[in-house]
Amino acid sequence: MNESATASFTWVFLAALAAATATRLWLAARQMRHVRAHRDAVPPSFAGAIPLEAHQKAADYSVAKGRLGVIELLVGVAMLLVLTLGGLLELLARTWAQWLEPGGIAHGVALILSVVVLLSAVDLPFAVYRTFVVEARFGFNRMTPALFVADLAKQTAVGAALGVPLLALVLWLMAQMGELWWAWVWAAWTAFNLLILLAYPTFIAPLFNKFSPLEDAALADRVRALLERCGFRSSGLYVMDGSKRSSHGNAYFTGFGAAKRIVFFDTLLARLAPAEIEAVLAHELGHYKRHHVWKRVLLLFAASFGLLWALGQLIRQDWFYAGLGVDSQGTATALMLFFLVMPVFTFFLQPLSSLYSRKHEFEADAYAAAHASAPELVKALVKLYQDNAATLTPDPLHSAFYDSHPPAATRIARLTA
Repeated sequence: MNESATASFTWVFLAALAAATATRLWLAARQMRHVRAHRDAVPPSFAGAIPLEAHQKAADYSVAKGRLGVIELLVGVAMLLVLTLGGLLELLARTWAQWLEPGGIAHGVALILSVVVLLSAVDLPFAVYRTFVVEARFGFNRMTPALFVADLAKQTAVGAALGVPLLALVLWLMAQMGELWWAWVWAAWTAFNLLILLAYPTFIAPLFNKFSPLEDAALADRVRALLERCGFRSSGLYVMDGSKRSSHGNAYFTGFGAAKRIVFFDTLLARLAPAEIEAVLAHELGHYKRHHVWKRVLLLFAASFGLLWALGQLIRQDWFYAGLGVDSQGTATALMLFFLVMPVFTFFLQPLSSLYSRKHEFEADAYAAAHASAPELVKALVKLYQDNAATLTPDPLHSAFYDSHPPAATRIARLTA
């Protein structure tokens, strides 16, 4: 084993982790400081629409989420170090090897699932606190403890039913398909994602929410007229009972081809006027007409192709394992290590992803302004910003780094213009 290469990779990993963590902490501090500094004055462009009390609530909500995010970040970094250089992943691999054949598919599935369960257990207290403390404090949570547990059980069951066979297939392909295994895994991963996109609206989403046909005849006629103007065919208009979990509102498309559905949160219908709902739907239609969903799906597939190719090169390198504190080499170990440390090395690409997403939002807004009413979309957005306690004064650098949607002031200024 090349000890020099091993030590170098260890230091590269630690340097990248330190840089990413420091940047995330710095951006979080900037965001909270900027939001607090503008807490006591509504931005002039919103002064006539957003009360000061609602603006202050949004600021406090943003800061509360930011503080929790900082703690989650530090715990996540600690867990990453414990699993890698701390030796926990190596310990798990050796422990499972006492009962299962090392390098076999059963051993690999057991190893990866044990890490997933461990990380999920660490995340669980944060999910509970976010739901029943932060969201409840600001009046958003409507989820009961029983529903929370039921959702967790369903998510676990669905994840196991879909994930375990896929994981077993991936490990089999890695072991059987020679040096080009990564191309076979990419093909299986791509097919799996396409299958989920097709199956989700019909088989998975109804496990968690109730979907009812839109009963408001006048609104349904208005929506159908918009769809006809835009040349969009849908298999139905549905209302989702999002209010049983949260007061946040939304609308979205799901499915492809003849199975395309339009789904409204019941909270959205309760809050917005028909013309505003039409404008919001026109925005979502803009995403469809500009092929944003497929562009993002193709980008995801291209990125996964590149990442799997990179793993195909690393899997044969002793320094990759040893540099991350693992001696037990194998397909499952390599796969787990790669997906544990990959976010560390790709973190600084986040602004590019956010910029691409914001470009799509501007395009969808322009489409909505051309096919519905820009003033009605502005009114809808203002209501949604207020109802969701979205800050109107984000730190510009934090927003550029993370936000998938443009800042409220910039977005509305474009629509108004």
